[in-house]
Amino acid sequence: MSLSENINEIKKELSSDEQMLASAFKIEKLYKKHKIKLFTVIGLAIAYFGGNAIIESIAQSKRESANIALLALQKDAKNSNALQELKANNPALFELFSYQQAIENNDTKTLQKLSSSKNNILADASSYHLAVLEGKPTESTLYSDLGKVYNASLLIKEKKPIEAKEELELISEESPLYNIAKMIKHYTIKGQ
Repeated sequence: MSLSENINEIKKELSSDEQMLASAFKIEKLYKKHKIKLFTVIGLAIAYFGGNAIIESIAQSKRESANIALLALQKDAKNSNALQELKANNPALFELFSYQQAIENNDTKTLQKLSSSKNNILADASSYHLAVLEGKPTESTLYSDLGKVYNASLLIKEKKPIEAKEELELISEESPLYNIAKMIKHYTIKGQ
């Protein structure tokens, strides 16, 4: 290797070191300029993920308390402490438990309250069962075909077989209750 090649090699190394040093100074200058913004973003990220972890921990604690309360209520449905615990920690599960108890006990007052629930499925089921307990015709989305069979049975009791047949005609052939509706129509015709 000649002296000129060595000098060129050293110049290349120095220029690369110089570039690295220059970029380090640029990074330092950029850091000093945006230090507050950088720490703010890092702080917000830590607060966000920390807050989410805390919120999830609280929610998990509420779910566990609600589950413990529900298990206690399954053993003793009149446990007022467990009822309050369930209502405070999981109102939707409390409504579902209340619905179950209302059906078992034929509790029309509770079913009346639940028929105005924000949960559309629970409200519809409660309205249907309330109508059945009170012996009134029912309109139900959840129990559509079953409601039609029930309404037809009420019409038959009122000696209105034509209206009962019209109600049963509304049940489609794909419904599991179609054959029952067909038999009721057949025996209603025979009964006249």
